[in-house]
Amino acid sequence: MRRFVGGRARVLDVGGATGVHAGWLAQDGHDVVVVDAMPSHVEVARALPGVTAVVGDARDLPVAGPFDAVLLFGPLYHLVEREDRLRAWREAWRVVRPGGVVPGAVIGRLASLFDGLREDFALDARYRDVVAHAVRTGRHLPPAGTAWFTSAYFHRPDEAAGEAREAGLDVVGTFALEGVAWLRSNADLDAAHADPALMDCLLWVLRQVEQEESVLGASSHLITAARRADG
Repeated sequence: MRRFVGGRARVLDVGGATGVHAGWLAQDGHDVVVVDAMPSHVEVARALPGVTAVVGDARDLPVAGPFDAVLLFGPLYHLVEREDRLRAWREAWRVVRPGGVVPGAVIGRLASLFDGLREDFALDARYRDVVAHAVRTGRHLPPAGTAWFTSAYFHRPDEAAGEAREAGLDVVGTFALEGVAWLRSNADLDAAHADPALMDCLLWVLRQVEQEESVLGASSHLITAARRADG
């Protein structure tokens, strides 16, 4: 995010939940507005210094622009229908200023496949059925009562860019968020977080392949960055 927004900016965090991103953005000096569908999330986000928060829907934003940046880090994978995702992208286009940035986060199409391998979920035949359906259609539909995430849509690496373009935005690029690093054990990742030198090395490795098309699909999350054209 910091690579796309410089100086003090007006930022809209759509689906920002309790302010996990809004908090550090405000600390960076940006004016941040959170929109989230959950009143309990909005209440927590509203208490953060420098953050304004309102209840609302990504498909019909209750705020006016222009914003320098509109973050779609929360809603896109929860909107299973393509038309709903396009509405969210179009709403971001509506409220972002010309030249402003719209980064959108999605879950990768193969995330449940790799997660099942990493956590041994795939030993359960029901999980295999869920994964096979998700890989084929993008729709992750776990049975009730399981701990296999929630109903969601999983994107192919180039899919979110196509949605952003259809909504009228110019695509800057698609980036792997975790890359292949998330396939390491939780213990390995905890150790990296506790060791600045190890974390610096890990981030360096990830940056080398963050836009490498041949490995984008291995990342559990992808970010597509787009801009509204000037003029």
